[in-house]
Amino acid sequence: MVEFTVPEVDYTRYTNRQLAAVPLAVLAVALLVIGGWYVATGAPVNPGVDFTGGTELRIATDAPQSEVTAAFDSQPESIRSVAADGTYVVTFQSGSATSTELQTQAEDAGFEVRSIDAVSANFGGETQLLALGGLAVAFAGMSVLVFAMFRSFVPSIAVVLSAFSDIVIPVALMNLFGIELSLGTVAALLMLIGYSVDSDILLNNHVLRRSGDFYESTARAMRTGVTMTLTSIAAMIVMTITATLFGIQLLAAIGTVLVFGLTADLMNTYMLNVTLLRWYKFEGVAR
Repeated sequence: MVEFTVPEVDYTRYTNRQLAAVPLAVLAVALLVIGGWYVATGAPVNPGVDFTGGTELRIATDAPQSEVTAAFDSQPESIRSVAADGTYVVTFQSGSATSTELQTQAEDAGFEVRSIDAVSANFGGETQLLALGGLAVAFAGMSVLVFAMFRSFVPSIAVVLSAFSDIVIPVALMNLFGIELSLGTVAALLMLIGYSVDSDILLNNHVLRRSGDFYESTARAMRTGVTMTLTSIAAMIVMTITATLFGIQLLAAIGTVLVFGLTADLMNTYMLNVTLLRWYKFEGVAR
């Protein structure tokens, strides 16, 4: 069994500005990436087949990728090789050809078609609206719940800001690493809201509602919260590697986004959130 030893952090060595500078700078860069992506492509993150519509074929063949591309009349949007079972996952945009036509072209070229998934453009658009609306409702509901729990602006906004950053940073990294927005990655972003709230509420409860001075309470919260987050990161890394080897793109994308978000959560919780709570405890309350 792997055990994580959480080192003690001497927060007295750092000012509030020093602690907050790093997570705020990373958040600003992430927002710039998303904004630039929106200007360049018309969307803050590239939508996948689930949302744009299209057809995805999984074929088995020993042929090189160039021959797979040449076998179809329409140009594939992407081709991924799955080393674990010697297959290719070939994706076509909506309107390129019907799934029946694509299957016929693949079989005529001597490929074995293992599976076909097709999504219409209209259905994809409705699914995208529903998924993003669900994400917005979940974030809004989380914010209301946090404000109802703490009934104080600074501790509540610390949780909400950390959760916001935990979502924005992975979305920016999705653009940089070529991960498309799909039902799987939306589910990962929803899970990140829960992970973020867990660690932030744990920290806030230890600091605001339990005995002990600020630094002792923070250290207690870190021992539990960091161990919990590092364990989750390790599990997601294993899942991502395994899913990638076996060509399970959905799980690989979910695991990758969760690793991005959980890593960001460590920074946001124990730098940004701690900074806001320390200011609130030592300066904000006094005023």
